[in-house]
Amino acid sequence: MKELGIKQNFLGIEKKYSNYKDSQIIVLSAPLEKTVSYGKGTSKGPEEILKASHYVEFYDEEQKRELCFEKGICTLKPMNLQKLSIEKSLQKIHKEVAKHIDEGKFVVTLGGEHSLSVAPIMAFNERFPNLSILQIDAHSDLRDSYEGSKYSHASVMARVAEFNSNIVQVGIRAQCIDEVELKQKKGIKTFYAREIKMGMYGENWHELIVNNLTENVYITFDVDGLDPSLLPATGTPEPGGLLWDETMNLLKSVGTEKNIVGFDVVELAPTKYHPSSNFVAAKLVYKMMNYAFIDK
Repeated sequence: MKELGIKQNFLGIEKKYSNYKDSQIIVLSAPLEKTVSYGKGTSKGPEEILKASHYVEFYDEEQKRELCFEKGICTLKPMNLQKLSIEKSLQKIHKEVAKHIDEGKFVVTLGGEHSLSVAPIMAFNERFPNLSILQIDAHSDLRDSYEGSKYSHASVMARVAEFNSNIVQVGIRAQCIDEVELKQKKGIKTFYAREIKMGMYGENWHELIVNNLTENVYITFDVDGLDPSLLPATGTPEPGGLLWDETMNLLKSVGTEKNIVGFDVVELAPTKYHPSSNFVAAKLVYKMMNYAFIDK
């Protein structure tokens, strides 16, 4: 099992705190890019998140702790998916995630396009009873297929809904009527970005979202869920997205009241014109880790 060293791993931490045996948190890089339809470059996302993470501070002021040294964070060598079909890629990701869950690790998957998320979600769904999925995203991703592929990034949550429709979507602001109909048919709960901002869910909207989640929660975070003023380097940067503090408030509420079992962060498409996006994504990953281990 190849562990990345201090020059390449998440946060740039020494082996004492980043070896597999002693680390509770595992970071997997899945540089999948096979069905992107607009902006490209998601295969470079994991690598740039890891690079940018070296400038993220270890100390979290909210939790008053340095989680990386308390729990250990092991970053594994990126999965090689280049020569595999989308189906074979998903099988490989599923097998890898499942292996580390079975070792008792908290698994974080970095993408890559959103298509990959069905694989870790399935692995967690097989191992955690009554699992719900919190999807933070600009798009519903509920199309049955897109551009001829049922495994498109635009269809990932439709594939998830085939085995678990306990999905809560937050930040949505782009979808087609077929997605709305599937959402209604499957009972998927959607909190639209504009409705949140218009106050339609009240000031404590994040509590309403939390109340729709089960005890065990997996989070799939497409970075286009954030407003493009905050993170423009993504394939389809939809205006009107979530801002930083409101997103952190939601994630903190989920971590406080529920059991976050794992998560993925996907769809960063690095570009030299917006290098700050890489840092925002890296900061997001570390904040999510901290919220997952509140009082644990």
